[in-house]
Amino acid sequence: MKKKYVVFIDPGHGGRDPGAISRLGTLEKNITLKSSIMLKKALKKFKNINPILSRNKDIYLSLKERTNLAKINNADIFISIHADSSRNINAKGISVFSLSDKASDKEARILAKRENQVDNFLSNKNKIRDPIIFDTLIKMFQREAMNDSSFLAKKILSNLEKTKLAVNRGHRFAGFSVLKSYDIPSVLIEIGFLSNKQEEKK
Repeated sequence: MKKKYVVFIDPGHGGRDPGAISRLGTLEKNITLKSSIMLKKALKKFKNINPILSRNKDIYLSLKERTNLAKINNADIFISIHADSSRNINAKGISVFSLSDKASDKEARILAKRENQVDNFLSNKNKIRDPIIFDTLIKMFQREAMNDSSFLAKKILSNLEKTKLAVNRGHRFAGFSVLKSYDIPSVLIEIGFLSNKQEEKK
């Protein structure tokens, strides 16, 4: 049995990529960093968990750099933290996403497309090659990682449900590039909506 499990926490966006911006000017990149630091502190209380951040300050990392850092640090799981935004100012709650070739819903598909295009907008040529198109062996590993990611997402949501801290928007699926590690169970958590004033205050 492993002595320590490495939980790799990835605060979304950063540096020249602000992410979502609320009407009051709150930047997603700041919210994700603060939340990730809080999560790291909470996990450090467990002797068998070693939480590592992809960034601990306001810097830009490409999607590929984030997944590479997780591999370098021998991550057992990868958690990407984001804060959503919607045209619907009443939209609220937490979603946990895992990787799928097909999105669970239209909103998930649009969100993944928007997140995956960040590097394009910022002219980053160091893009993630899609392991789904490689070979049979990698495909097999990725399928196992996807199953583990789905299990992890459901566990997070079932524990969240017990806290009654937020609306549970459920386990959803989409083709997020940052979740495409073929050997690390990976989830992306949208911790709330910056477009909703009450959630922005939280």
